[in-house]
Amino acid sequence: MMLNKSIYIFVLALLLPTINVTAAPITFNTALPVAKGAFVNREQFIFKRFQDDKSPLQRDLSVNALVSVLAYGIHSKLAVFAAVPYVQKDIDLSMNSNRISRSSRGIADSKFFARYTFLQKDKLGETLRLTGFAGVKAPTGEDRQSDTFGMLPQPLQSGSGSWDNFLGFVLTKQQLDYQMDFQLSYNKTGTANKFKAGNSWQADASLQYRLSPKNMDNYNNHFVYGVLEANYRNQENNSFVGVDDTNSGGSSLFLSPGIQYVTRKFILEAALQLPIYQNLSGFALKTDYVFTTGFRVNF
Repeated sequence: MMLNKSIYIFVLALLLPTINVTAAPITFNTALPVAKGAFVNREQFIFKRFQDDKSPLQRDLSVNALVSVLAYGIHSKLAVFAAVPYVQKDIDLSMNSNRISRSSRGIADSKFFARYTFLQKDKLGETLRLTGFAGVKAPTGEDRQSDTFGMLPQPLQSGSGSWDNFLGFVLTKQQLDYQMDFQLSYNKTGTANKFKAGNSWQADASLQYRLSPKNMDNYNNHFVYGVLEANYRNQENNSFVGVDDTNSGGSSLFLSPGIQYVTRKFILEAALQLPIYQNLSGFALKTDYVFTTGFRVNF
């Protein structure tokens, strides 16, 4: 029995870099490859709440999104991705001593990007990958929606109307019991409707640790991972007709505990992003929490 167990762990260690689906970050990407000719579909449900408003408007904002991501492996080092979100935004605010509600919903701006593996080091029972990615955010969402109160503010629109560019790097280290991922990214925004969202950069880290089963044997093909992630974001002020909005932008740090159920073909996951530091400009809305859940499938 011990011999069989040792042989299984040895074989698993050799195959580790090419397992179909492994644990992965929940709030950002991983550097692990998409096999040549394979597709990965990821569906994420994201619920954001912003209620801590100290301004006279007393804004209460909720943003719900379904993000559909499709990845395709061109070869072992290169994969391409398309992410299309459907977004619903609802805000309650005080205006002229009255409480009013405004909302938008529809397809939001889509992202298209490529990811390339620059570094790959595989050892017995572990792998190390460094990838770079770059892409564009296309203005596929409606950016001129109105309601009975007039044109919706630009941040409340489903789409931005602008073309944005982004790039970054992801470092992943994976072993039999755990995986660590680190990401650094930068987003440069364009201008549309005389409005420009602030450029931003972000740093993320994730640890996924296998909780079950504790010991590997020949029958293990379902795994439970505990996940802990940290997300830091810094954004410049938005601007309108070239004038900075001093009630926008700033920096935030989130701590995100989560859990994943992993098989060789699919992942079920959930994470709760909680702000532990928010240094925002003026009356910029602070985030109460972000809840993310979803699944990914290999085919």
